[in-house]
This record gives sequence, structure tokens and C-alpha cells, in this order.
Amino acid sequence: QVKLVESGGGLVQPGGSLRLSCAGSGRTFGNDPMSWFRQAPGKEREFIAAISWSGSNTYYDNSVNGRFTISRDNARNAVYLQMNSLKPDDTAVYYCATTTRAQGARLRIESVYAYWGQGTKVTVSS
Repeated sequence: QVKLVESGGGLVQPGGSLRLSCAGSGRTFGNDPMSWFRQAPGKEREFIAAISWSGSNTYYDNSVNGRFTISRDNARNAVYLQMNSLKPDDTAVYYCATTTRAQGARLRIESVYAYWGQGTKVTVSS
């Protein structure tokens, strides 16, 4: 059974940092791009960041560019999201996802993803 499990969420003050992790099991994701999405209360789920299978290409939404960094460790079947300079607007449930059907700009499209984690909650508040 294919499974993605996120961890690392929690409560952090504005300006603080968190590192999210996503561990995959059930298949090897080393040949597939992996991404992070988030869903804030009362809003639709939105694309945050993606990384190519090799890690050589990364993509970010403008809202997090320069503050968040996506990375991966194919040996561990894992993807990470380092989040710095967090703002209250970053409060959301964060999901990792992977797909075998898209690359590049299409990675911003939620419907191309076949596998999703259950999410980890991030709350940015003083």
C-alpha cells in the first residue's frame, strides 16, 4: 500500500521556523516529482512547492518564495519543507503529494497528483 506520512507541524510564533518531513512507503518515489500543498481554514488547498525527481529543479508559489525551501532525500524516500520567517497567513494543514503524470509547471495542478499524505497542521501565532 502506497503511503505518505507528514510530520513536523506545530505551533510557532511569527518569524519562527519549522521543518516539515514527508516519508513515503509502499513504492519508491525517487523517480517522481514531489510537492507540498496547504489548506488554510475556509480556503481551498493550494500549491506551495515542488521538486523534480533529481532535486535539480524546484518550483515555488510566490507567497512562499524566498522563505520556504523544498528538498528531498531519495535514499530515504522523503521530501522536506524548511519554512522560515513564518507569518500568521502560513497557518494551514500542509500536505505532501507525488505524481507520475506531470512535470514542470503542471506540478502546480492539484488534480495531477495520485498520492497524498494525511496532512500536518501548522499554526503561526503569538
